[in-house]
Amino acid sequence: METYLTYMLIRFALLAAGAVAVALLVFAVALVLKRRGRLDQVRRQVDPLARSALRAAVRRLEDGAAGTRRKGERR
Repeated sequence: METYLTYMLIRFALLAAGAVAVALLVFAVALVLKRRGRLDQVRRQVDPLARSALRAAVRRLEDGAAGTRRKGERR
C-alpha cells in the first residue's frame, strides 16, 4: 500500500511540474510577442480558433451529459 501511495505522489508531482512548465512556456511566448509588438496581431488570429475550440468543448460536454441520462428522463 505504501508503494502505491508513493507512485501516486510521484505521478501527481510529475503532472503538476508539467502543468507549471507549460504555463511558464505560454507566459514566455506571450512576453516575447508583447515586447516585439505582435501580441495584438497574434491575439486576433488565435481568437476564432479559441472560440471554435470552446464551442466544440461545450458541445462535447453537453453530449456527454445527454448520454448519461436514462431512457425517458428529461433535462
